[in-house]
Amino acid sequence: MRTKTSILLFLLLFPLNIFGQKDEEAVKILDKFAENALKAPSVSMKFKLVNRNQTDNTVDTLAGSVILSKDKYKLDLPDNIIWFDGETSWSYLPAEQEVTITKASKKDNSFQSRPSMIFSMYKKDYKCRLIEEKSDSYTIDLYPEDIKNEILRVRLSIGKSLFNLISLEYKRRDGVIATLIVNEYNLKTQPEQGTFIFQKEKFRGVEINDMR
Repeated sequence: MRTKTSILLFLLLFPLNIFGQKDEEAVKILDKFAENALKAPSVSMKFKLVNRNQTDNTVDTLAGSVILSKDKYKLDLPDNIIWFDGETSWSYLPAEQEVTITKASKKDNSFQSRPSMIFSMYKKDYKCRLIEEKSDSYTIDLYPEDIKNEILRVRLSIGKSLFNLISLEYKRRDGVIATLIVNEYNLKTQPEQGTFIFQKEKFRGVEINDMR
């Protein structure tokens, strides 16, 4: 489950570093996508994650939801719920009835510590190309300039009218293809107070592992 969660976090917060060799039309689309997300009170998604392993011909699927607001988020998965308030992370495992608390390093620029980077860090390291334009969507491929990168290709599908994320797929060198299919994409939710914090009064009896 930890592996699936790591893949999902990567997909949701993939840093779109695309200006290595830029397709101007693709950049304009991603600029608009980022602008809409960053000016919204939050980005909420309900999704399905399909993980295909071409090496052993296995397919794993899970459903979940996430809400992001600047550098805060709450991720709901069947076996794991993660809250992050910009400084502290709570990872709750319902089956084990335990929550682990960690604190982000101020030097950490990863998604887990700065989730908003997904919408702004697209200035280097990747080539991008608009590969298809349909009546209702754009498809953009990203390729790493570093040929040793474990990622071979990232493919985004973005809605044409709302510039919403429809799907995000990445193909790895080890034969894994992970696809995030977005069922609902909402930029209008005003997060309630406490959305991004583990509220222990609602989880009485759980074991708390404080690693801060």
